[in-house]
Formats: sequence, C-alpha cells, structure tokens
Amino acid sequence: MADQKLSLTLSSSPHLRSSNTVSNAMRDVLIALCPVTLVSIYFFKLHAVFLILVCLAAAALTELLFRKVMNKPSSLNDGSAFVTGLLVALCFGPATAWWTAAFCTFIGVGIAKELMGGLGWNRFNPALFGRVSVIMLVPIFSYLTSIFAPLRPYLGEIDMVTQATPLALLKQGAAMPGLFNLFVANPGGALGETSALALIIGGAYLLYKKHISWEIPGSIIIAVFVVALIFGQNPLYHVLAGGVLIGAIFMATDWVTSPITAKGKLIFGAAIGILIMVFRVGLGPTEGTAFSILIMNAFVPYIDRITKRPKFGEVAASQPSTATAGRPVGKTN
Repeated sequence: MADQKLSLTLSSSPHLRSSNTVSNAMRDVLIALCPVTLVSIYFFKLHAVFLILVCLAAAALTELLFRKVMNKPSSLNDGSAFVTGLLVALCFGPATAWWTAAFCTFIGVGIAKELMGGLGWNRFNPALFGRVSVIMLVPIFSYLTSIFAPLRPYLGEIDMVTQATPLALLKQGAAMPGLFNLFVANPGGALGETSALALIIGGAYLLYKKHISWEIPGSIIIAVFVVALIFGQNPLYHVLAGGVLIGAIFMATDWVTSPITAKGKLIFGAAIGILIMVFRVGLGPTEGTAFSILIMNAFVPYIDRITKRPKFGEVAASQPSTATAGRPVGKTN
C-alpha cells in the first residue's frame, strides 16, 4: 500500500456535469409537440401548416434581428425560438390571420425573451406573453386587418362545422362533445386543443426524458378537477377542454419561469389551477389558462424564497447553539 501512488485529477468547475444541453432539451420539446401538431394538421390541413410555418419563420427572424441589434451572437441553434414559435401557433385557431400570429411571435421572442434577458433570464413564458399581448392590443390588430387583408392567401375552406369551442359551449350550458371525442380528437378551439391524448403522449415523453416532473401538471389538473366539483360542474370537461393540458404540460413547466423545489412546484401548479377555474366560472370562458400561468410566473421568485431548501449544516437563527444551551445569560464559569 505504501508503494501505491495516489492519482488526483484536477479540473476547473463545474464538477457536476450532464450530457443534457439546451439544444437537446428543445429538440425533445419539439418532438413532444409533434403528436398534437400532426393531429391539428390532419383536421385543418393547409390552414394549420401555413400558420405553423409563419410562426416558426417569425420566431427565427425576430431572434436574429434582436440578437443583431443587441450585438449578441446568433442563438438559433439552441432551438428555443422554434419552440416558442410552435407553441404560439398551437395557441391560435386555424382561421387566425397570419399577421396576428406573426406579431404575437414577435412580441414573445423579441420582448418577452430577448429584451428580458435572453434564454434563461426571462420572467414570463414567451409564447403566453405574446398571446395575451395580442388580446390586450385588439384595436391595433383591427387596424392591421384593414391593411393586410389583401395579403391573406386562400387556403381553401376549413373542413369542419362552424361552432362554438367546447369551453364556450360549457359556459353557455349547451350540449358538449362526448368525453371520448374530447380525449382522443376534437377540432374545436385552437390547434393545440385538438387532442388531449396527443398532449398526454407528449407529456409522457418529456417525463421519460426527465425534462419535466409530475408536480406542476399534476397539481394544475387536480386543482381544476376539485374546484370544478366544488362549483358543481363536470370536472372532466374542464380538464379536457380548452388549454388546460397544453398549458399544464408545456407552458407552466417552462424551466425558467417555474419554481425550483418540489414544494414550490405544487404550490405554483395548484394556484394556477384555482385561477383557471376562477377565470372560467367568473369571467370569460377562454384564455384563463394563459392569464393564470402568467400571473403565477410573477410570483415564482417569492415561491422559490419561501420553499428554498436549507443549506447543508444551516441552523435556524432562533435555535441556541449546544455550547450555550441551558447556561444562564450573562454568567460564565
């Protein structure tokens, strides 16, 4: 033993390494979004394809523009802009004007992501930030419609019966589509709301790849389910209809804009689920998921503070040390 030499390898930090990279993670998110994307294309054909391509192109051009203006190197190869672009497209219905979707993507990638610090520093989910901005700026888009309307391509009729979305039907107390149709495939609403099953398959893939954990989507779904029961409404319709699943699986679990700890994730998700039901029951039937996630994005730093793990060896300030415990104050031996 004495003759054996101890060999030490010296290297700079970080010493904990992982094979996961941002580009690999974004690639997996795009793969996870493929099932619902394909279902939307099946239902809406060229309308869905065109809207998706517009958002992807707008995301890429916006990121290149902002990185150039800010004198930063291009980061298109990490894939985050394409994830945002695809998520924006999935937030809209097939009849959405291309300039509305493009402007929404511009706001999401350019303002919510790049101007707020870039990837890893943004406070709000970029896709939802862009979507809600469009809602708040409706008068501007009414004006844009009068300008760009002649540039809208004809892609054929949308091959579906025009009707209210499942959420609108639920709000009106009208007959709802069957639960089986809502679960497997239903063409009402946005592109990302066409199939709950496709979204769950994508979520299962992200769980398998360990890019997300169960706490946030699970707590959102449970909260929506329980609050719907309290209000005397069918909880399955609320979970399967609208943007609950795509929001819970792909939006609320955004690594940058969600809490770090398991307890924080449960609090975050439960609060989102409760807010969704408050919006749905007390206000309009749509966009409650987007507003709820963005509201809770703002509270993430506070949630992280109140749920942070204690440091190794850390002792609470109020706890007396063992050296002075039981010894009268002001006296020494």
